[in-house]
Amino acid sequence: MKLYVKYMVSQRCKMMVKEDLKKLGIWYVVVDLGVIEILEDITAEQHDQLKVNLQKSGLELLDDKRAILVEGIKSVIVEMIHYNDELPKVNYSDFISEKMGYDYTYLANVFSEVKGITIQQFIILNKIERVKELLLYDELTLTEISYRLHYSSVAHLSNQFKKITGLTPTFYKGIADKRRGNLENV
Repeated sequence: MKLYVKYMVSQRCKMMVKEDLKKLGIWYVVVDLGVIEILEDITAEQHDQLKVNLQKSGLELLDDKRAILVEGIKSVIVEMIHYNDELPKVNYSDFISEKMGYDYTYLANVFSEVKGITIQQFIILNKIERVKELLLYDELTLTEISYRLHYSSVAHLSNQFKKITGLTPTFYKGIADKRRGNLENV
């Protein structure tokens, strides 16, 4: 049996969910971003208690099929961009469609109706968040980041970054470096 959890986007979230499942005596096979796979059906009481426990942690157990589908799409995108060293070589639409097991047009329509933005816009927002992370780590040049995240050029990355954040990547990195320097002097 699979359960779907909204807002579950980090290793920390996975650890919290595992702890909640353990407390409720629910044996799981897999706890992944947005998905819990359990060995057997749970009682209505366990379901309700899990829902309450997850809400206390800022997470939400999903029941609506469309919301579940959207969370699945979001999890695929977050994992693809934030937890892989290399983005897939195929089109994002093909990758998402293959991972979800649905036609991309159907997924795109449901996603847009539920979230109010397109899958492509969601991908761009996540890519910019990833660029911010990589800039803060200060291990890669802007050219290397551009290549890793499949931008056609550094200029394309910089334009998209500025459009989303209002800052150039270089200016953003400068602010982050200055803050880091201030923290080290404390």
